[in-house]
Amino acid sequence: MGGRFIVFEGVEGCGKTSQMQLCAEWLQSLGISVVLTREPGGTELGVDLRRLLLQKAEDKPIAEVTELLLYAADRAQHVAQELKPKLAQGKYILCDRYVDSTIAYQGYGRNLDMNLIHQLNDIATGGLTSDITIWLDVDVEVGLARKQGENAGLDRIEQETIAFHRRVQQGYADLAASSPSRIIRVDGQLSKETVHKTIQDIISPHLKECL
Repeated sequence: MGGRFIVFEGVEGCGKTSQMQLCAEWLQSLGISVVLTREPGGTELGVDLRRLLLQKAEDKPIAEVTELLLYAADRAQHVAQELKPKLAQGKYILCDRYVDSTIAYQGYGRNLDMNLIHQLNDIATGGLTSDITIWLDVDVEVGLARKQGENAGLDRIEQETIAFHRRVQQGYADLAASSPSRIIRVDGQLSKETVHKTIQDIISPHLKECL
């Protein structure tokens, strides 16, 4: 059985973590070996980079291009150390964020040069693309309200302006429109059970291809 690379994307509070866990449990019940990972933070180096990227520090702001380069470094290590080797072993990888996050957040959100972003993504991924990307689409206000209700404190990105998050949401909408066969929209404001069933229906045809 061949491996599959399934990415979960969306704005803050869209429900990626809970849906990835439900998806992993479902796949494991079918006898499929599953790896759960995330960006940033999918490797030991990535854990340190995630802390630098998400920790709020008013007196030491991260320059926007620096932020972009740190995300690229995290991805390059993740692809080389975890993603490509695990896929070669035939595992199903469920990943919380990948290249589309960089386009949405740093491209649309930060208004950084798209050509630079695409070049860095190409270098970092070595050509590895997702088999399926699940875009959990929720209103920005709904997602941020969910995050605020978790009582865990908002990280540096979550504390950005509402205008920033709306630009990110537009980025996802444009990406989904331009890559409809890879990026599949799921209404993230439906019940957790309904969202999970929808994701099962999306992934099931790919199971038949490789079982």
